[in-house]
Amino acid sequence: MAHVISDLSKYAIVIVMAIYTYECFAVFRYGNEDDRNGIYTRQIICMFLVHFMGYAAICLETSDITYIFFYGFQQITLFATIALFRTLYREANRLIINNMCMLLATSFVMLTRLSYEKSIKQFKIVIASLIIGLLIPYFVKKLKFLKQLTWVYGLAGAGALLVVMILGAVTNGSKISYSLFGYTFQPSEFVKIIFVFFIAGLLTASKDLMQIIIASGAAGIHVIILVISKDLGSALIFFVVYVGMVFIATRNYLYLFLGIGGGAAAAFVAYHLFGHVRNRVIGWQDPFTYVDSLGYQVSQSLFAIGTGGWFGMGIYQGDPTSIPYVEADFIFSAIAEEMGVIFSLCLILVCISCFLMFMNISMKIHQEFYRYIAVGLSITYIFQVFLTIGGGTRFIPLTGVTLPLVSYGGSSVLTTIIMFSIIQGLYTIRSKGGGKDEKKEG
Repeated sequence: MAHVISDLSKYAIVIVMAIYTYECFAVFRYGNEDDRNGIYTRQIICMFLVHFMGYAAICLETSDITYIFFYGFQQITLFATIALFRTLYREANRLIINNMCMLLATSFVMLTRLSYEKSIKQFKIVIASLIIGLLIPYFVKKLKFLKQLTWVYGLAGAGALLVVMILGAVTNGSKISYSLFGYTFQPSEFVKIIFVFFIAGLLTASKDLMQIIIASGAAGIHVIILVISKDLGSALIFFVVYVGMVFIATRNYLYLFLGIGGGAAAAFVAYHLFGHVRNRVIGWQDPFTYVDSLGYQVSQSLFAIGTGGWFGMGIYQGDPTSIPYVEADFIFSAIAEEMGVIFSLCLILVCISCFLMFMNISMKIHQEFYRYIAVGLSITYIFQVFLTIGGGTRFIPLTGVTLPLVSYGGSSVLTTIIMFSIIQGLYTIRSKGGGKDEKKEG
């Protein structure tokens, strides 16, 4: 009986997730938050239903009541996050809050299924991150001198990356992190935010050719340090974010084409310089020929996605743990296998709705510095989503980056919550007088 109930729940989870996803885009039909109250209420109900049904399936399959207590703590955390953001920041954008919590709820369910120990560790980091996140919109509104620290951001970011390059621990051939009190930190995750502030400051000061050259040189230093550290996934994110910010700020297609050309040339050089880049390309080109070696991760990921079908095999009915680093790099494949391709597509659409709302907010901000920050963080977020899902589905070669808010990784979840909170802070600035359209949200 327990297995039958668990099997039926997978269909209910997909249906509820589809309703939630529909509401993510229904939001854009209305011009202000008050008109969206009904949508947000339905989203919250759907979120808690998905979370409940996921943990119900886990408890039924494992017959372990310990998960009930863990589920309860998570429910309290999600409810408190929604309530506190809404109470402290009456003008906050609730789609961003809801989507953040839905992605976290999905992560809680899947990480608990994959590794209870890692899920507990991640949950502790999420709580600390949410506490920090609740404070950030206040400081974004109050600290008016942030736009005056342009070169402080640049030096701090490059310095942090340089320290890791020299002193960081080697993980899978790359120097990307260091450990402290049992927790591993990846500074490049935090520097991504600082980097966006840095480029935003430079572009706000001037957009003439000399300033673009200076900005390109400064951005190049960040990227080169990451390349030397062999953190090529982060290097790619920094590069794309820089090109995107410059193009949107200047609207000069020459810079865009130069960026694309430079990126292609850098990829060609990286392919010939780094053996693990060649291995990933080979494994991407023909994973099934090298199923026992270079293509093992990709082939197992594709097997998992294909096995899941539209509605998934059900929680604990698949074998996602056969994929190396599944909790971090391939959690999307694990979700597709056990919760279904439809659920996974909805997850992608939820991420896209976040990006659309971020960009929507950026277009309504009249202060250039804040607008460029919103644009940069938007590109950072959606490009990382693209890299993770693209690598797991063999759309592009693997880059080893995490799916924001969903994958296991303390640094990733903390920086993503900080990014979401910064956007909230920028939104409240706009809502309280950031421009002519402060009464409308678009």
